[in-house]
Amino acid sequence: MRALRAWLVLSAFFAFTFPLMPLQLLFLWAGSRYARTFPNWYHRQVCRLVGIRLHVDGSVAREQGVLLICNHVSWLDITVLSAVAPVSFVAKQEVASWPFVKWLAKLQRSVFVDRTRRSEVTDKANEILSRLKAGDHVVLFAEGTSSDGNGVVPFKTPLFAAVKPTRGDPLGTDLCAQTLALTYTKLHGLPLCRRGRPVVAWYGDMDLASHAWRLLGLGPLDAHIRIGPPVPLDDFADRKELARYAEDKVRRDVSELLRGRPRPSSN
Repeated sequence: MRALRAWLVLSAFFAFTFPLMPLQLLFLWAGSRYARTFPNWYHRQVCRLVGIRLHVDGSVAREQGVLLICNHVSWLDITVLSAVAPVSFVAKQEVASWPFVKWLAKLQRSVFVDRTRRSEVTDKANEILSRLKAGDHVVLFAEGTSSDGNGVVPFKTPLFAAVKPTRGDPLGTDLCAQTLALTYTKLHGLPLCRRGRPVVAWYGDMDLASHAWRLLGLGPLDAHIRIGPPVPLDDFADRKELARYAEDKVRRDVSELLRGRPRPSSN
């Protein structure tokens, strides 16, 4: 039954996705505003198709450029976060070489960064800032890797240099940061425990194709996302202060979500 479910979900996914890829390419070519918003609609439908139930606490500031700082658990995170709001991603350069995935990432206007080349990191930093100033919502997976779903890996402060250099002119009040805490809490309506969460997580040297096949055959998932309040980037003295704030907030929110605790009234 699991293999049958995985086959049906994947077949429906490709049948739904392939005809829409040229449409998104047309939006990009024409410079249409739908190039930002269409992926949001598309991923909401993919969540329904795959069986991901979204529980969202908070909202993304829609009227300004936002750096969304998030923990990373699985390849499913891309669809889950894209279903929450119109977003683009900061992705490692290797993603641009993955079969099929690279086309989905490019169609969603992802920014690919080769972290081993300092000159390119500087160029990409300018691109990310330009995107934020244009009102984009850009997701940064600040751990630099994915976890087993039971906690948060320490944030890598160099990743924040793209949007908050150590020194420089103020970025302006229109640019802000928001944290996103993402957890997968239930499978088939039953709570996932510490042993169960790594089944959903994609981390270490796991093969993407085999993990996707196994996960899609398991059944519907519940994903909880807690969105922090918008904070102007200029409120932080440097990238390290921004990283500390974001890591503390995401770590606390992930812990509370895994324990089933609601958002405190003071947040």
